[in-house]
Amino acid sequence: MTPELALTELRRGLEVALWVGGPLLVTVLVVGVVVGVLQAATQINEPTIAFVAKAAALTAALFALGAFLLGYLVEYTTTLFHRIPHLIG
Repeated sequence: MTPELALTELRRGLEVALWVGGPLLVTVLVVGVVVGVLQAATQINEPTIAFVAKAAALTAALFALGAFLLGYLVEYTTTLFHRIPHLIG
């Protein structure tokens, strides 16, 4: 395996991690900012409110995007398994 091939496979793996984790992290980030602004405006500093809101948003995002993210991950894994002979040889 050449260094260029190894870096290409590493880049593809990082892209898949970004595509799978990115939407979920962005969802939690947006909800966290909104809840933080609301808590600052109302002066209610209860940490469980932010936690429950983030957990509910993450659950909703997983229900909405779970099939797409899992399909993308399965497609990448299948393609990687098919490329194994080319990577070794």
